[in-house]
Amino acid sequence: MQVSSGLVPDGRHFISRARDEAASWRKVYKTPITTADLASRMGGYLQAYTLYSSVRPFGITAIVGGWDSELELPVDGQVGSGPSIGSGGKVEGKKYGGPGLYMIEPSGLYWGYYGAATGKGRQTAKAELEKLDLAAGKLSLLDGVKEAAKIIYIAHADNKDKEFELEMTWISNLEGPTKGRHEEVPKEILEEAEKLAKKALEGDDDEEEAKDDDKPAEGDKMEE
Repeated sequence: MQVSSGLVPDGRHFISRARDEAASWRKVYKTPITTADLASRMGGYLQAYTLYSSVRPFGITAIVGGWDSELELPVDGQVGSGPSIGSGGKVEGKKYGGPGLYMIEPSGLYWGYYGAATGKGRQTAKAELEKLDLAAGKLSLLDGVKEAAKIIYIAHADNKDKEFELEMTWISNLEGPTKGRHEEVPKEILEEAEKLAKKALEGDDDEEEAKDDDKPAEGDKMEE
């Protein structure tokens, strides 16, 4: 899963290149590319566009996310069980797979995150993400959808005159609802999350209005 903010044509090219990198990885190693390796390859690709005067740097900041399978996946065309330690030098008993989320800057630098935001309103979104304590890993997938919807609505609160359509996708582990696949959030879950987000936003507005009403009006005298 990749999203980006900035120049739309650059974002489309970024996604096309990411698909090529994933296909190239599978062709060579006969297995799906990991999220970390895809972020590394795309970071190197963006960085290459800063080295030569004949090309300009990418005008985007991209977010790459995914879920790497926890299971030992067979390689394409595999014959037999392969080595006992697993493909790719995996060690028996060590935990592999899980979620990955990376933000890639136009310079090619990339960082791993528990939650990330980019584009207009990113500062507001980042402030809300920090309140969730995502590093603890206690937020369920359904609660994550609700919190994400709420954050998106809060980030758009400054542009109330501008309409927007909420679109969300998700990915779970093999025991979750998506079975490790990247899919759109079901309509009923999305509608519920959007309803809760609007309700929470209206509650915040009511609190702000109450605080303003409690403040003394300009020119009023305070009595002891």
